[in-house]
Formats: sequence, C-alpha cells, structure tokens
Amino acid sequence: YGAESSIALSGNPASIANRVSYFCNFRGPSLAVDTMCSSSLTSIHLACQSLRQNECQVAVAGGVNVSVHPNKYIMLSQGRFLSSKGRCESFGEGGDGYVPGEGVGAVLLKPLARAVADGDRIYGVIKGSALNHGGKTNGYTVPNPNAQADVIGRALREAGVDPRTISYVEAHGTGTSLGDPIEIAGLSKAFQQDPSEEAYCAIGSAKSNIGHAESAAGIAGVTKVLLQLQHGELAPSLHVQQTNPHIDFSQTPFTVQRELDVWERPRVDGQIVPRRAGISSFGAGGANAHLILEEYREPDLTREKMNEPNEQNGQNEVPGMIVLSAKNEERLVVQACQLRDALRTGQSSWKVREIAYTLQTGREAMEVRLGVLAQTMEELLAKLDSYVEQVGQAEPAGKGNLYYQGHVKQGQEHPGWLTDEEDMKENVKRWLSQGRYEHVLDAWSRGAVIQWMELYGDNRQQHPRP
Repeated sequence: YGAESSIALSGNPASIANRVSYFCNFRGPSLAVDTMCSSSLTSIHLACQSLRQNECQVAVAGGVNVSVHPNKYIMLSQGRFLSSKGRCESFGEGGDGYVPGEGVGAVLLKPLARAVADGDRIYGVIKGSALNHGGKTNGYTVPNPNAQADVIGRALREAGVDPRTISYVEAHGTGTSLGDPIEIAGLSKAFQQDPSEEAYCAIGSAKSNIGHAESAAGIAGVTKVLLQLQHGELAPSLHVQQTNPHIDFSQTPFTVQRELDVWERPRVDGQIVPRRAGISSFGAGGANAHLILEEYREPDLTREKMNEPNEQNGQNEVPGMIVLSAKNEERLVVQACQLRDALRTGQSSWKVREIAYTLQTGREAMEVRLGVLAQTMEELLAKLDSYVEQVGQAEPAGKGNLYYQGHVKQGQEHPGWLTDEEDMKENVKRWLSQGRYEHVLDAWSRGAVIQWMELYGDNRQQHPRP
C-alpha cells in the first residue's frame, strides 16, 4: 500500500467494542481489552466490576479472534510456539505447541437478583474472578506458577468457596511441555490438597477440541463450562492417551477428563454442593485471569408460580398468548414451523404460559406478525398446524379465532389508540379484565406496543425456545 493509494484502511482495536456500543446505542463503559490470551476472560472480570460499581445495569463481554495475515504464523514459527502435530495436546505426552483457532463469543451479564427479577434465562452464576501479572520471570513468555496460584486463590476467596467444592477446572492447557506442568503446579498450590486425598476435580481444556482461540480463549472456556452445566455432563479433553510425564497427577487433586461423563454434584463435609468450575486464562505476556462459575438452580417455587392463574387480572383460566414475528411472511412460516416442531419433541416439560412469556419478552417484534391463543399444548399445536397449512390462501378458510395475523403497516395507516402507549395500556387492562384476550393479540398483530412484562407481575421466567 504505497503513499499514492487513495484508500485508507481503519484497524483501530477500540472499534471492536465501540461499534457495538454505537450500533446498539449502549451508553455505559465501552472497552477493547488486549491482554493477549487472557483478553476475553479479563473483559468479563472488568464487566463484573462495572456492574458492581453501578456504571451500567447490563453488560456484554466476550472476545473475538481471527487470523488474517501470514505474519502471525511466521512469528509463531520463529518462536517455536506451534504444534508440530497440528493439534493441541493439552496435558498430553509429546505436546510441543499449540494450534491457533478462530472464534467469537460473548455473554450477557446482569446482577443475579436483577436477572431473577426480570425472569431471564440464567445459564450460570459468576461467583468470583481475579486478575494479576506474573512479574519478572526467566523469560517474557515464561509463566510464573506462584502468580497463577495467587490469582486462582484470590478468585476462590472472592467467591467465598472452598477449593474442595470445585469439581471441574477448565484449564488454559495450551499443550506445551513447559506451560502445562507450570499450570498444574500453580493449581495444586492454590487448591492446597492434602497429599493423602484422592483426586476429586476433573480438568480439561477446550483447546484440545477447537485449538487455541487466543484472545477469545477465555470466552471459549466459559462457553464450554456453561454448556456442561446446562447438560450436566463433562466433555472429554482430547489427545491425552498418555499424560505429560512431567506432571505427576497422583500428587494433585486433578484428573484429566478423557471421556464424556455425568457431572455429579460433589459431597463435601456431608453436604451436596452445586456444580462449580474454575476457568483459567493466562496471557503470553504474563497477564493472568481466573473465574469461578457455579450452576444456577431455579427454585421449584418459581416454575410453580409461573403456571399459576394470574390473580392480578382476576382470571382463573388465562390462556397463553403466543406471539411470533418476522421480516416477511415466508420467514414467519419458518418461525411457526420451528416452534411447532420443537413443541412436538419437548412438549412434555414445556408449559404454554412459559412459552408465551418467553416469546413475548425475549424476541424482537418485527413487521409481519402472528398471534395464537391457546390453553393447552394440544390446542397450540393444532392452531400452528392450521396457520401453516393455510398460508398463501387469498382468504384462509375457517381462520376464525384460530390465529391473528397482521402487519405493522396496518397500525401506521390508522394512528391513534393503536400506537399510543398509554391508551393501549388502558385498553389492554380492560380487555384482560373482560377476558377478551383476542383483542390484545389482534391489536399486537397490527403494530400495537404491548407492555407484556406488566401482565405477569413477579411470576415470570424465560426459557430457551426456537
């Protein structure tokens, strides 16, 4: 790119975060974090700090890593960082380097009390996190096991948990002959296990599966742990037929997770404790991060309340108001088919009101809309079938009260009560008190703004749906 070129390329790292804030109209702190391999875990730690200091109410934190220029591989080859076998052999015999991976990930963070109050789908709870640096070592890229032990210990103390209650560690685990033994030494020092105790904590690394995502490595580890919590299973760490001979796992609390297994809740001092995991992310320049994640266990009372009749509206039989929307009718049909198919495979554990609340409050309302009233899962399936079968007909036969379909343009062409938020609140309140739920769906399908959350009070909980 010579001086005569009239095209300038912008490569400012700040835009990674700032453009997201610009696009979404976020007003809180907007930071691009670079601590090399620990960047994304560091960003989660900093986001938690901003939430605690009330700098923001909700935070998005994560990382992205792409390899777009050969200079990166030239540098890694010259430094002998790359695996000669084309794979990350985390804690395995013969590991001599890593394989770069590409990826992107992010998490939406809220204070736990607010997430519960908002009825959000909670995938896990961050109990504590910590950052530090290794200081002066034998070389710029040589890890410091004492610093690693310190950052892990600080995270455990902040979380207020006993190391014995940690049943899984998502390790940094790049698969190098030097780095892996140092990491295990730091972990063992932080956990302070009695040598007479048997190993009680599984350990693994996503790098053996997807490579080292570098700046996105931390969010990759967090994502893996959240998925393991969701499914109650521990995924295997690959390429560990034989462990690194420089690591004596018999003198540590850890055992490498080599196969898919159930993630049992541990018993400590006679008490069953929640599933908890530690996640490590260590930057090549010495910047260390560690995070403690715990499963979220929804109180049984929450689900029972969610499916109780809505006493606020004085109704004994309040139907579910199912709402779907899309950019055009073709995509709306796809949405309806996806929901119908998902219900047929998982309907035994799903409740109509849970589905209604999730679709009302957890999806963006687009231009083309469909509303369905249903008391039971069978009724909902039948009405979705009817909509799908009659799509494309000039005047659907027998549409009746099966479903309510419309376009936002209908409301824009008839401004007034349909688009006035305060008037709509009063109308909705009156319709609900009179049991005229079809009026609510009809108005929504034509572009009305409905304050869905106000219909549920404290009895609300989002669940994963198509």
